[in-house]
Amino acid sequence: MGFQKAFEKSEYQRRIADVKTRMESAGFDMLICQDPANMGWLSGFDGWSFYTPQAIILHQIEEWPIWFGREQDAKSAHITTDLPAKNIISFSEPLVHHEIDHPFDELCDLIKEKKWDHAKIGVDFDSHYYTARAHKHLVSGLPNAKISDNRELVNWARLVKSNAELVYMQQAGEISSLVMKNALDNLEPGIPQHKVMANVYYDQITGIHENYGDYTGLCPLIQVGEGTSTPHLTWSAEPLPDKGLIVMELGSARRHYNVPLTRTAHVGTPPSEITKLAQTIVEGGDRALEIAKPGVTCEEVEALWKSILNRNGYTKNSRVGYSIGLNYPPDWGERTASLRSGDKTVLQEGMCFHFQSGIWMSEFGAAISEPFYVTEHGGKRLCNVPRELVLI
Repeated sequence: MGFQKAFEKSEYQRRIADVKTRMESAGFDMLICQDPANMGWLSGFDGWSFYTPQAIILHQIEEWPIWFGREQDAKSAHITTDLPAKNIISFSEPLVHHEIDHPFDELCDLIKEKKWDHAKIGVDFDSHYYTARAHKHLVSGLPNAKISDNRELVNWARLVKSNAELVYMQQAGEISSLVMKNALDNLEPGIPQHKVMANVYYDQITGIHENYGDYTGLCPLIQVGEGTSTPHLTWSAEPLPDKGLIVMELGSARRHYNVPLTRTAHVGTPPSEITKLAQTIVEGGDRALEIAKPGVTCEEVEALWKSILNRNGYTKNSRVGYSIGLNYPPDWGERTASLRSGDKTVLQEGMCFHFQSGIWMSEFGAAISEPFYVTEHGGKRLCNVPRELVLI
């Protein structure tokens, strides 16, 4: 059995047509996408090759994108995509980590050969993978082109999920539910943090119902005690305490579609201030998902959440949610719509968000988050872990 592609060829044809329409509206002849999520979304390409320069080139006059990358990774493009063989082009191996030359020098030669060097080109300015050096070589190699920020054009095209994509989101949600339930069951005083996380990795990849899991865009996170006052700590060898808070933000990915989930546990009887905080978070999240329907804006969802916080004497300055979907390290957010004040993005059916309802105060914090997708009846949960402060 060969590589099982994630989608039918027609799914990519639909995406390419959508992006070309957006390119026309934005005034671009061509896109150079170096973000591996955008590369995968446009072509199906998959491989741990994003540590070297690579790109998908999409031109208005071409039916299919061009994959451009390292020679030894070209076979990955043949295996994982439906791109025509002539559209899979590799650069010379000596350019890998060359101190003077760069793979984009040969990309510029390719563009000149195709007589596209006067084009209006959009690039992923804010991608983690589009480096200053890559940009420098692209600009110097194409002096007659107009190169500018595409302002996450492909990311925004990814915002509304197709039915086929929602299947992977739902499967990832099932895996995340299993991962979190097992992790909570493993929380015992004296157990080292890293052993809890080792089991998380096992469950993430083993999957459920014969649906295996991929590596996630973000690694598992765990905070203990005072560490719960900040959200992005990873594990240590420290044993879990005899009493106090534990927060875990875990997630799973199915065909690189990521579904994160956060839960808070307390070892022993929790103080009243922690119980109140957890109850407020649960109420605010439940109410916010109720109104997350098509036509409602991102900021309206956040405003309802904030009103419940404020009524209970809490504040939260950071956003309460962000769009999720197909992604690669170092993040599982899409860098588009956020549930926060000022974001007037109108919700549509099929959008997926992580409602990250964490509140971090000076000495402790708590989070009982929820991934969901937008339906006409409100936000439908992708996971089925009870929304409560878990008592250990």
